[in-house]
Amino acid sequence: MAGRKEDELTSLSSLGNQATTYAFDYAPEVLEAFDNNYPDRDYFVKFNCPEFTTLCPKTGQPDFATIYISYIPDQKMVESKSLKLYLFSYRNYGGFHEDSVNMIMNDLIELMDPRYIEVWGKFTPRGGISIDPYCNYGKPGTKYEKMAEQRLMQHDLYPEKIDNR
Repeated sequence: MAGRKEDELTSLSSLGNQATTYAFDYAPEVLEAFDNNYPDRDYFVKFNCPEFTTLCPKTGQPDFATIYISYIPDQKMVESKSLKLYLFSYRNYGGFHEDSVNMIMNDLIELMDPRYIEVWGKFTPRGGISIDPYCNYGKPGTKYEKMAEQRLMQHDLYPEKIDNR
């Protein structure tokens, strides 16, 4: 892999591991980070995770969502396979949609300390209602804090036409 140091790649335990273990309960400890090769540049990294599942804390029924994660890294970035394993760990977690989205954001902030991050959950309807919680964060005292405030106020100015759920 161009641009990556060999010792950095060997420190990632999930990447390339053929004997992957899947946690069926909330497991933030599976998240791994690596060094950002471009810490002097602002750029977005976006993950679209269309197979997210969690359980309704009241009924135990599954809730399905696409989780969108966008962030501007600082010194660290999240490794994608560990993110996949982490999101999978919500499979048997009983939490409300808003809890899951905020927990994902908090865990990623703790892991990476990004300049900016936003997490948006687009849950499929149950009982005729879909719930789409959105949260974001900008590093305090920086332009990203102001960016977070603006994006929060404007995040849904142009809601999508819902025709597939």
